[in-house]
Amino acid sequence: MNNEDTLSPAVSTEEQLDDLLSEPYPEDIEFARQLEGDILVLGAGGKMGPTLIKRVLRANEEADAETTVYAVSRYSDPGLQEKLESWGAETIAADLLEEGALESLPDCENVIYLVGMKFGTTGQEPLTWAINSYLPGRVASRFSDSRITALSTGNVYPPVSVDSGGSVETDDTGPVGEYAQSCLGRERVFQHFSKDNDTPTCLLRLNYAVELRYGVLVDLAKRVYAEEPVPLEMGHVNVIWQGDANSVCFRSLELADSPAEILNVTGPNVLSVRELAEQFADEFGCDVTFQGEEKETALLNDASKCHEIFEEPRVPIDEVVELVASWIEQDGTTLGKPTKFHVRDGEF
Repeated sequence: MNNEDTLSPAVSTEEQLDDLLSEPYPEDIEFARQLEGDILVLGAGGKMGPTLIKRVLRANEEADAETTVYAVSRYSDPGLQEKLESWGAETIAADLLEEGALESLPDCENVIYLVGMKFGTTGQEPLTWAINSYLPGRVASRFSDSRITALSTGNVYPPVSVDSGGSVETDDTGPVGEYAQSCLGRERVFQHFSKDNDTPTCLLRLNYAVELRYGVLVDLAKRVYAEEPVPLEMGHVNVIWQGDANSVCFRSLELADSPAEILNVTGPNVLSVRELAEQFADEFGCDVTFQGEEKETALLNDASKCHEIFEEPRVPIDEVVELVASWIEQDGTTLGKPTKFHVRDGEF
């Protein structure tokens, strides 16, 4: 069953957007009511962290749960630490690669691991591996008595036939490029320590979360709006509204197990890049041009298992397209970090 929500057409500020992305579902509130122990979010300053944390805080409040949410980040973004504190999070500024940083963190029953490096990985391969593969081992050792949900990526799979519907969790991995290889390294390290220390762990292969400031849809919309050619090298994609991804990420703590559980997280449909670009052209009232041709394979995930457990995402992508188009037209803030979803050689 897909209980679709309708997005508000009047989203013109980041505050409104944060509220929209963080509005908890009834299932989030019920999970917050049942969850035992505090929550430690590592990598709280990334793309997903702030609205995930706000969603958890709001769910806790509505559930009347006395749960402390710790938000750990380097906080390189000015103002973010104060914003999270204003929402009710306990913030901790730390570089997790520094000696002693992990040891200084509070013990928590629940750990949500969002740390990762993708942008700028080409040319910084050693740092990429340190963050994506080495650090998870230290975190898993430090929090061996906790329950861990760790964010991974669908990039650990190889491109598959568009007609296949996407890779499922039991398919062979086949990461292309060092970024994707290091992400598989992250998974393998968490799997090792989950089994070795009997640490309940859940690995989320996300592909791709979208909102109005960042994501595949923003990348496409900006190209169409600027009348730049849309590349078709990766002609099909999966996406999921970040609010839906936030809900799954929070509630996936209940799936954590040893050996580690693996879960694909994305929307239910294989989407055509060409058709998405044409939708944006209709929204903007402009023409669209394309570069290259679609190939028979693409990086795709089948999240049927996730949908069976948590139901399908509530927010239809057609509505997200409309909201993204409106945001771009009004020159809304974007993160300036293109997903490079069209890249096929794994160099980001």
